[in-house]
Amino acid sequence: MTDEPRDRYSSAIGSPKSELPTPSLLLDLEVLKRNIAVAAERLDGAVALRPHAKSHKCAQIARLQIAAGGVIGITTATLREIVALRNAGLTEVSYLIANEVGGPEKCRQLAEAAREASILVAVDEAENAEQLSTAARNAGSEIGVLVDVDTGMNRCGVRSPNDARRVAETVARLPCLRLRGVTRYEGHCALEPDRVIRTAKAGIAMTYLASVSDGLRAAGFPIEIVSAGGTGTWDITCNMAGVTELQMGSYVFLDAARAEYVTGLDCGLAVLATVVSRQRGTLILDSGRKTLSGEVHPPTIAGYPPEQIKVRGLAEEHLLCDVTDDCPLKVGDTVEVTPGYAPLTVNLHEVYHVVQDGVTVDVWPILARGAG
Repeated sequence: MTDEPRDRYSSAIGSPKSELPTPSLLLDLEVLKRNIAVAAERLDGAVALRPHAKSHKCAQIARLQIAAGGVIGITTATLREIVALRNAGLTEVSYLIANEVGGPEKCRQLAEAAREASILVAVDEAENAEQLSTAARNAGSEIGVLVDVDTGMNRCGVRSPNDARRVAETVARLPCLRLRGVTRYEGHCALEPDRVIRTAKAGIAMTYLASVSDGLRAAGFPIEIVSAGGTGTWDITCNMAGVTELQMGSYVFLDAARAEYVTGLDCGLAVLATVVSRQRGTLILDSGRKTLSGEVHPPTIAGYPPEQIKVRGLAEEHLLCDVTDDCPLKVGDTVEVTPGYAPLTVNLHEVYHVVQDGVTVDVWPILARGAG
């Protein structure tokens, strides 16, 4: 199954990227390798890396991350992503599902997968822990558990140290579960553009997470893992006391949202689009919401200043831009659009067109797309 998209798109290999049909998802191979190397070098000796595959959904990228060193496993958003990566050959890797998995059927599937793979999962309720324990006992497997702690996002995660202790106590007494540590993503800090404010907010979040983990250790629980960190905070969180591993994912290619304030990394992801209309000050590209995400931040047009081309909005099939009279683009020209938010853009495409020196050198399948 994983080879089918590559077979369908293989005719693109060897062609100039400018000649690809549009819209196509481009991945700059040199930028990808450089970003992976920079992160591995800067984290060396500080904390371990369990990179988040939800951002790239690609076995080839995961292999490059592992080969760069310092990677102790892969983070995913769903069990489906684990299954897809294992089917693509990544069977000797431990996995963390950095979300809760609820309901009898999903718990059953997770427990059965845990017979063949080392899997950790986030848990923030005793009832969920009991569901997982029952499923694992029926499947004859063991599931690792990280207590999920809310550090300010007001999303998933226990809301107090006492709640964390109650979940830990439940996990510790249940069969077929193994308490390994705590986790949380400081996402409310990661998109703060001001580094001073971002650092302060991340510091508060991680100090709280460390206090919860320290409290659980003091109560006798075996807390070996403190897992956190995203692309916007990775080089901040890695220096926080108590953090043992990072989960950042989009660092491999960035996007328009994070390119403005994440230093030391470059944008390597783009959607190739064609100008299909130009009416006075309005320019229309053939890449809309079906192929491009403007979540978090508007897309940007690579190689053109925002004063000359400003993205106005996304329609279903089209990207609408306001342009000045001196903008040279005309109908039929192609441009590279930097997504506003990379993970959602990736989820809309079947493959990456891997580009080096302006030429498509490979196509890499994007796995576990869709609802998950």
